[in-house]
Amino acid sequence: MRTFAELNFSGRLIAVEGLDGSGKSTQIYLLKRWLEAEGIKVYFSEWNSSELVKSATSKGKKRELLTPSTFSLIHATDFADRYERHLLPLLRAGYVVLCDRYIFTAYARDVTRGCPPDWVRGIYNFAALPDLTFFFKADLEVSLNRILEGRPKLKFFEAGMDLRLSTDPYESFRIFQGRILEQYMAMSREFNFVVIDANQNVETQQGAIRKLVSERIDLEYFKRRSPLPLPPAFRRKKKLETEEDMAA
Repeated sequence: MRTFAELNFSGRLIAVEGLDGSGKSTQIYLLKRWLEAEGIKVYFSEWNSSELVKSATSKGKKRELLTPSTFSLIHATDFADRYERHLLPLLRAGYVVLCDRYIFTAYARDVTRGCPPDWVRGIYNFAALPDLTFFFKADLEVSLNRILEGRPKLKFFEAGMDLRLSTDPYESFRIFQGRILEQYMAMSREFNFVVIDANQNVETQQGAIRKLVSERIDLEYFKRRSPLPLPPAFRRKKKLETEEDMAA
């Protein structure tokens, strides 16, 4: 497997990975805003967000109908749709693409749920590797507390309750996410993850991330050279994000 740079794409892809509650989504959001302020051509994509399968995934989760293999295939379909329709076109157009979770999420979660590792990797073999992958390594209790600060209880699949690891959702979360962490750490060297201490405060983490991105990627190359807007398909998304920020 090769990175997008090695495949001679004009753009670069940065991915973030980590356990639920690790703070990775906050960090990539802050990175996106910083890059935009610097005038960088940037696009953001997140796991399980394709309109093609999002509603089906939601219904399957609510009714608890998804087997591990079905879960895996639905997420692979979601990723393939976004990869072909969003990620590749923008990478060819010279954008810095930010992904909140990439194929490594499937490698970790699906294998933990019992899917054969070779089978899981096989269904994602069309995807190139990110040019830079950050892994946010947080203690399980830190992750759990962050989740519960934002909502009163854990989600069924987030806690791994479908695996019948424990009748206590909090204990199930610790077991399930602990096993996922083991998978991530096993992949860390294989895929050259940049491991970030996610127990640190937000500002310290963000400062380290910006420094590393600046060192690893020639951001000057990705600055806008003209005031031309984003392509229509992405302009609408950008407008919605701006309106949400103003309303916040």
